Amino acid sequence: MYQYTENDQKIIEERVAQFRGQTSRYLAGELTDEEFLPLRLQNGLYIQRLAPMLRIAVPYGLLNSTRLRKLADIVRTYDKGYCHITTRQNIQLNWPQLEEVPEILAQLAEVQMHAVQTSGNCIRNITSDQFAGVAADEIEDPRPWCEILRQWSTFHPEFAFLPRKFKIAVSGTEGDRAAILVHDIGLQIVRNAAGEIGFQVLVGGGLGRTPVIGSVIREFLPWQHLLTYLEAIVRVYNRYGNRANKYKARIKILVRAWTPEVFAEKVEAEWAHIKDSPETLTEEEVKRVKAYFTEPAYESLDDATAEASLSNQAQEHKAFSRWLERNTHPHRIPGYRIVTLSLKPTGVAPGDVTDSQLEAIADLADQYSFSEIRATHNQNLVLADVKKSDLFALWQKAKVAGFATPNIGTLTDLICCPGGDFCSLANAKSIPVAEAIQRRFDDLDYLYDLGDLTLNISGCMNACGHHHVGNIGVLGVDKKGEEFYQIQLGGRAGTDAELANVLGPSFGREEMPDVIEKILNVYLQNRRGDELFIDTCRRIGLDPFKESVYAKNHH
Repeated sequence: MYQYTENDQKIIEERVAQFRGQTSRYLAGELTDEEFLPLRLQNGLYIQRLAPMLRIAVPYGLLNSTRLRKLADIVRTYDKGYCHITTRQNIQLNWPQLEEVPEILAQLAEVQMHAVQTSGNCIRNITSDQFAGVAADEIEDPRPWCEILRQWSTFHPEFAFLPRKFKIAVSGTEGDRAAILVHDIGLQIVRNAAGEIGFQVLVGGGLGRTPVIGSVIREFLPWQHLLTYLEAIVRVYNRYGNRANKYKARIKILVRAWTPEVFAEKVEAEWAHIKDSPETLTEEEVKRVKAYFTEPAYESLDDATAEASLSNQAQEHKAFSRWLERNTHPHRIPGYRIVTLSLKPTGVAPGDVTDSQLEAIADLADQYSFSEIRATHNQNLVLADVKKSDLFALWQKAKVAGFATPNIGTLTDLICCPGGDFCSLANAKSIPVAEAIQRRFDDLDYLYDLGDLTLNISGCMNACGHHHVGNIGVLGVDKKGEEFYQIQLGGRAGTDAELANVLGPSFGREEMPDVIEKILNVYLQNRRGDELFIDTCRRIGLDPFKESVYAKNHH
């Protein structure tokens, strides 16, 4: 994990002191709301429906037990005892008091954390695969490249006031777990015919009001040119992006208007000026950053013996067997597995985690996973390096603490934004819909029979819940002051990302569990063999779902 240098620490502490002064002046009436707005946004502070919201940066999702314990202390002291994991691997506090935010930031700085550039029209948190560095299917560990991008983009003077927010994701595996196709810039690590590392570069992806799948503008970018090429992309956007209309300000609108081919030409022309500038990466610089991501002290383990023991435990304990199948993932080191801790038990807002749970997870990380934790896009947490021989003991402890629900990848492992309960932008509440769906479909045998299925809920068009790329997407809409929900089907994230299609007119909140059940019944009646929901949906089209869901309207 990257460790702050003396300069890093000093910069963050100076930023905290600066914001402390700005907040004091605002509270004393010396700064207007308008003057304070960009200052607070640069420090991750939003004013929400009921209270301020503070978004804390978690670069590429990486946390450790020290940071989790500090977060537990902060949410207990300055908030209502819980925090929220977002779909961009960050952490949100929903109830801090404005006057206490500078002190929260000062405490975060003690454990090398901050809230810089988590909001505003700048380059936001760099995200990646939650299994980075440990996945069995990895081409190269993306974390050092994410860190290089983080250092380049943080406080970049040219990109502090872009036309709109800007998001970058990096994937190091052939299968994409970082959703790179729906980011402003998506980077796929690739090897060329000579075996050299480089990047396939995608631009113009994004969800929200105008969902777009990103386009490849360069098939192979040698790693040395990563920063200069990205600089060229963001410069072109900064110059030509629409600043007059915030709904047309994202880079995706520019790429669509010009076409990806024309956009690529503009980037190449810009790049020609800076291609071999001092920002060109050197072996030495990459080695410096890679040195922070050394391997933990893995043991040489007898994988066959560990597997045999696991098999016995799984046969004896059906619940453990389910958890093993759903919540653990292959590791590149023999004798280890990756464990996902589910933050989706029924009755809890997806992604919410309490102060005592944060401490319990910190304890598990210390005991079983080299003190490291990762936040995921699906609003769960990951212990990346668990010995197979420890899995049963870990499962028992996780069960007691409430995060061993064996539902990863199933319908109830749903993504859900905070919605109208917290967010001033939302048209409708998301959390009660998520809970109603979880309560209706709490039979694990049924969930496993449905197989892998994503259900994503957003409370408004901003799509923080990624509803456009859910197999089933739910969007909260406002109809004359009433909350309704529109259903979309057929979306998916990943390498073959696709946008969902709207099913038809929206539904009231109390109808939602019934509507979802009708949709699932159509799938179960039409699937062939082990066909997944998304594949059945693609094969049969929307009409059978429409007929079932809207049948009562036809009488």
